[in-house]
Formats: sequence, C-alpha cells, structure tokens
Amino acid sequence: MPPMTRPIWLQYPASVLFIVQMYLVMAILGILFLPLALARREAAVAACRAYALYVRWTASWMVGLKSEIRGPIPQGEVLIAAKHQSFFDILVIFSVLPEPKFVMKKELLMAPFLGWYAKRLGCVAVDRGKRGKAVAQMLSDIAEGRSAPGQLVIYPQGTRVAPGAELPYKTGTAAIYKETGWACVPAATNVGVFWPKRGMLRRPGTAVVEFLPEIPPGVRMSEMMARIETVIETSSNALMAEAGFVLPPPSGHGVL
Repeated sequence: MPPMTRPIWLQYPASVLFIVQMYLVMAILGILFLPLALARREAAVAACRAYALYVRWTASWMVGLKSEIRGPIPQGEVLIAAKHQSFFDILVIFSVLPEPKFVMKKELLMAPFLGWYAKRLGCVAVDRGKRGKAVAQMLSDIAEGRSAPGQLVIYPQGTRVAPGAELPYKTGTAAIYKETGWACVPAATNVGVFWPKRGMLRRPGTAVVEFLPEIPPGVRMSEMMARIETVIETSSNALMAEAGFVLPPPSGHGVL
C-alpha cells in the first residue's frame, strides 16, 4: 500500500467522519430530489451526478483522496466494461458520463435511495444466482428498450475485486456487446488502493479511472473478451503500481 501522509490515529477518524457524512448527504439529497426525480429522469441523473461530485469533493479535503479521469469520456450509446474495486469508482464514472446507467445486482434495488434512483436511471438489474436466466433477461430488457439510452456500464468480473486479487471475466459483457452492436470502451482503475472493498480506512492519494481505446462493433465475442481482459488488467495494474501498490506474483489464472 502507498505510505500514509497523515498519522493513522488522525486518518482513521477522518475516514469514519467522511463515511458518515457521505451516507447522511445521500439520504438528504435522495429525499430532496425525489419529487423531481419521479417526474423527470433528467432530475434523477442530476441528483446522482450532484452526489457523485459532492463525494469526490469531500473525499479530496476530508481524507486527502483526490480523483482523476484519464482518456476521452465516452459519448452516445456505448458499452463501458469497467474494472470495479469499490463504491468510489462508480461515483467517479457517474460524475462524468452524460447519460450513465449500470448493470447491477438485483439486491441493490431494495436499498433505500440507491435502489429508487437506479430504477429511475434505467439501470439493468440481474439476478447473479441464476446466471443463464440473468443474461437472457438482461438482453431482453436492453432489446425491448426498457433501459434508457446512454452509456451502459458493466463490470465484467461481476463484483468488486480487491487490488491484486484475480477473478474471471464473465461472458455477459460479450453478449451485450453482440446484442446491442455498440462499441465497447474498457475502463481501468486503481481506486481500491485507497478505498478498499471492505473496511473504514480511506487512504490519501490520487484515485484514477482511465477510459481506454474503444473496441469497435463486430469483433468476435471470444476475441472481444480476451481484449478487454488484457487491456483492463494491464492498465489497472499500471495505475495501481503508479499509486505505490506492490502487486503479488501472478498465479497464472489472470489475464488471458
């Protein structure tokens, strides 16, 4: 992990305070914007973007965690295959996309505020316990237009993955790529170095989300999956190394 620039006995309580106020503000904004969000999807997008920008701002001065976007920001209808390490990478991505929506686990629809707004944004919910049916339902929802137009963000590994951990890439990403005929933009990150999958401590530094060169429509599914895994893992590893994270030796089951 990168070295701390503040004593741990100061950084930890600052992290706890940051987390508490972050969820408190989520509730306040969620309630204040709800009438408008129910009437207009644009209001729901604006509310969520305001919250994402607020968290990025408070993280920068409360715990010393700055955030940075690299690469061209995707526009129009496109599939974004992103590395997922913590809640923060969702917020960083959401804060800059024009019309973002996410493929998310079905259980999150039950979460207060988060689930309400996810429905309004047109996020695609999947049941991870029923893999075949989940992919079929996801493709059906997209094909029938239940999902609003815009940038569809999917996490190819299906969940948050801690820095240095290895998890296979799932073929649902390629299925959506083929079904929609959209280009796919891979996205790498080092967010988990500073904002872990579990735990309260938030480390100071610069969290980066990098949008990588797009894969055009029409590439074979197997080749597309190999390409996104290689470029996402290679670029994420480079960003984590840049942040001071020392990667463990490869196990031989990672990048294709």
